[in-house]
Amino acid sequence: MFWRESLQVFKPSEQPISQLKVVIAGGFGAGKTTLVARTSEIEPISTDEQLTTAGIGTDRLDGVEAKTSTTVAFDFGRISLRSQNLDLYLFGTPGQARYQFMWNDIVDGAIGAVVLADTRRLEDSFDPVNYFLRLGLPFIVGVNLFEGSARYPIERVREALRLDADVPVVGCDARDSRSGRHVLITLVKHAHTRAVRARHTRPSTSLAD
Repeated sequence: MFWRESLQVFKPSEQPISQLKVVIAGGFGAGKTTLVARTSEIEPISTDEQLTTAGIGTDRLDGVEAKTSTTVAFDFGRISLRSQNLDLYLFGTPGQARYQFMWNDIVDGAIGAVVLADTRRLEDSFDPVNYFLRLGLPFIVGVNLFEGSARYPIERVREALRLDADVPVVGCDARDSRSGRHVLITLVKHAHTRAVRARHTRPSTSLAD
């Protein structure tokens, strides 16, 4: 499968393990809680609550009618990438717009974000994509391939979301831990590339200035 490629992105070293914060974002029902739960090596923390009649008229369930719960604060998990000397701390955001006031606190200190996209409700990805663009935070898009959902070429998803060519877009299955691991490593690589590029393009200062 597409995520079965090599997971060795950096050479192992004897440096101390780095601890990095990563955000998992996306629309309501896109699979954020599932990705954190299936990828985490520790017992994940979830703030899922049952949907109630209070959400009628506020939460749109088109395409995810079977969903019975929602994240009301955040999800949390951790995964160790020992070959890269990294520990990733995963923070999943709530999906509904009414909870987005919490995003700034959740995103604070993160090296980057994964935007999970659901092709059944692709328009839900615009808000998180625009949020991270405004913030200037590196992000990638993971197209969660739900059973029975339409399959589109990656480049068509990129065009639909109006993403620049340097934003990675990858297919994934949030239920599969190896697939989730691949998505996270893709994000780490992208954030690393962005950081290196920023250092190289930063204007140099001169003592004569």
